[in-house]
Amino acid sequence: MIDIPLWSAYGLPLLLILLYYLRHLRQREARSLATLQRSAETGLTDPPSLHPVVDHNICMGSGACVRACPEGTLGIVNGKAHLINPTVCIGHGACAAACPVEAIKLVFGSERRGVDIPYVKPDFETNVPGIYIAGELGGMGLIRKAAEQGRQAIASIAKKRAQGDQLDVLIVGAGPAGLSATLAAMEQKLKFVTIEQEDSLGGTVYHYPRNKIVLTQPITLPIIGKAKLGEISKESLLQFWQGIVERVRVPISYGERVEKIMAAEHGIRVNTGRREYYARSVLLAIGRRGTPRKLGVAGEDLPKVVYRLVDSEQYRGKHVLVVGGGDSAIEAAMAIAGEDGTTVALSYRGVAFGRIKTKNRERLEETLLHRKLQVLLDSNVISITGEAVELEQKGRQFSLENDAVIVCAGGILPTPMLKEVGIIVETKFGTA
Repeated sequence: MIDIPLWSAYGLPLLLILLYYLRHLRQREARSLATLQRSAETGLTDPPSLHPVVDHNICMGSGACVRACPEGTLGIVNGKAHLINPTVCIGHGACAAACPVEAIKLVFGSERRGVDIPYVKPDFETNVPGIYIAGELGGMGLIRKAAEQGRQAIASIAKKRAQGDQLDVLIVGAGPAGLSATLAAMEQKLKFVTIEQEDSLGGTVYHYPRNKIVLTQPITLPIIGKAKLGEISKESLLQFWQGIVERVRVPISYGERVEKIMAAEHGIRVNTGRREYYARSVLLAIGRRGTPRKLGVAGEDLPKVVYRLVDSEQYRGKHVLVVGGGDSAIEAAMAIAGEDGTTVALSYRGVAFGRIKTKNRERLEETLLHRKLQVLLDSNVISITGEAVELEQKGRQFSLENDAVIVCAGGILPTPMLKEVGIIVETKFGTA
């Protein structure tokens, strides 16, 4: 019988495991470094909004943040976590929660690209007493987190109940934050009214293109409880919310738009054009789009120019120009390109699409491979006529036959309305 030394029996397997682990780490770092370099080379270095910043003096390179991020935003380079794929970050904050040494903080904007954010306290109250903000307007566009903010804001508002006939709260908006806030107000038995300027609930989601796929994590809603949604189409998500409204009998006043907000004694007065409300508190659960950003060119007032895509079928067999470089522009162009007999051009002033989701980038590459879409980077619309559009690209001017123009250039934050009320709007350059 051969006598095997004890160190060989146990040491060799452990050494093999260690070598395998080190090899895995090197491969992981090589992939992360390649992604980081690719982002730098293509100019895709600016996160769209809320995103993580890693303190490398604290980071221990555990990789917990990398594993927690479903978008592949973070990677380990030189033993530390880095933002390797900034443009796909959606700001859900799972990385910060997963970090064992609290080396990650979430910030808005970057040194090069500022983001306007209204000033909001931890309890969601602004600098104006009685006015609260939750959801997309405050910089949180994620459906799950917007809904959670709506619930939390109502929890804060419920501590300051109204007297007499005054409303406890007027909720403005019926998107994820507004609907969640409304359910919470019902649960808390508050005196409230919820108004929505559109003729249907959904907020920003209501304006998504038809059949747009929305990725969301499980949502916990007041009264309803936990709902697992995952990947779901716009229509299915709106149907889910409508089902809640009908089942719980959620009161929402549709087609009612805020015209003026005024501070009043012991509360806030709000005029909508339909009536005047007097409430102890107001919760603004509206989107960031405000007024659509326009091109400012001749012919933009023509009926054929619109600022969102609702149904791609209406453009079947037509010559369409989509303007913009974000996800909404990419999705609109690809949806229309899928219609029979349609020719689609996509004009973007940038030299690369820097703020689109990975899935949209992959779908765009496939669409271009089949030559269903003409992409015009580094281009600008000069003018629009009834039958054509005039564009400029790298010093060259040319015309495209055109039946419809869809401008997806985002929206202008309703800053004038906020500042008129006295709410401070801060431009964040990589700060919390």
